[in-house]
Amino acid sequence: MDVIPYSRQSINEEDISLLSKAMSSDFLTQGPKIAEFEHALEEYFGVKHAVVCSSGTAALHLAYAAAGMNSESLGIVPAITFAATANAVRYQGGEVQFCDVEPDTGLISIESLQECLSRVSEKQKEKNNLIAPVSFAGAVAPLAQCQKLASENNFILVEDASHSPGASTPDEQEGTISSCSGIHALASTLSFHPVKHICAGEGGAVLTNDLHVAQKALRLRSHGINRPFTETDDMPWYYEQESLGWNYRLTDLQATLGLSQLSRLDDFLAKRRKLARRYDQRLRESPFQEHINCPPFERGHAWHLYIIRFKEESLRNLAYKYLKSKNILTQVHYIPVYKHPYYQKQNQGFQLPGAEKFFQGCLSIPMYPDLKEKEQDRVLETLEQFLLKG
Repeated sequence: MDVIPYSRQSINEEDISLLSKAMSSDFLTQGPKIAEFEHALEEYFGVKHAVVCSSGTAALHLAYAAAGMNSESLGIVPAITFAATANAVRYQGGEVQFCDVEPDTGLISIESLQECLSRVSEKQKEKNNLIAPVSFAGAVAPLAQCQKLASENNFILVEDASHSPGASTPDEQEGTISSCSGIHALASTLSFHPVKHICAGEGGAVLTNDLHVAQKALRLRSHGINRPFTETDDMPWYYEQESLGWNYRLTDLQATLGLSQLSRLDDFLAKRRKLARRYDQRLRESPFQEHINCPPFERGHAWHLYIIRFKEESLRNLAYKYLKSKNILTQVHYIPVYKHPYYQKQNQGFQLPGAEKFFQGCLSIPMYPDLKEKEQDRVLETLEQFLLKG
């Protein structure tokens, strides 16, 4: 029986053909495809600047650094996320403070964020501090409320939008809030890992409407080097390192694949949403509803992940093993970051109730554009068998 992964890339013949052409071009890296991909991202998401880079983690690091984070900074990060959201604060030498999430969605809790900010000293508020809401699993974080609190407390807002390109949500006061739009955040970051909406093998991007942030991220991704002269100047070859940067460049091969994938993003989103509706319809029936809570979302969700939550924690672990025995792979998103040994050293005995409750029963079941309905039916039938066998 074929293995059904929890997620996977969607590669077609056009992707392969374009990559083959790119392989025979003059530039495998630092060529014209980089700017082409950046412009396409700007057009799609309606932002002024896109800076592509080597990974989603690199995008977070570039965004935080370009926003001015340093060793005196504080970064407030929701506990339910991939560790990179917090790690990029530490890369800059800053301190991480974990914020709680809503137990039914995994999205950052505004009440907890208010509490975190209330504990920040006035002296600390004078530093270059940051809030990093995560638009988790494909749902947009409460960006307008986060931005209001950030502004009131002299914090910068950077959205981790790795899960949510193309997502939006209605808001009574703001109209439609879209992820990655740069309306509420100084910058948003994307990931082009194979399980994400846009696959470039690896890769990421910083999206922003702020020219200074874009220019600094652009410089830092390539060793901190600046080229002040143009081809018409006396020394067009001249360059100088202005700051300590990194080699976070994306290759032209990755940009070529990213461009091809971006052209199909709307189709990917439509397929994910159709699959989510099928899951919703079946999982709200018996015997599922007695044991499982479905994601509480409707329109606008980008469905990077479809996360069910077992009402009994023990069932989650047993279901994971049972499904794997039937060649159906699932995953847990996420262990609260403060539970990892690196952060436990600094947060002994620390817990957040919303994050703990969300984590206890969460399980991501297969969700990707190429998941066939018969495969989805197999996931549901196998999950039903597990629940009925007790």
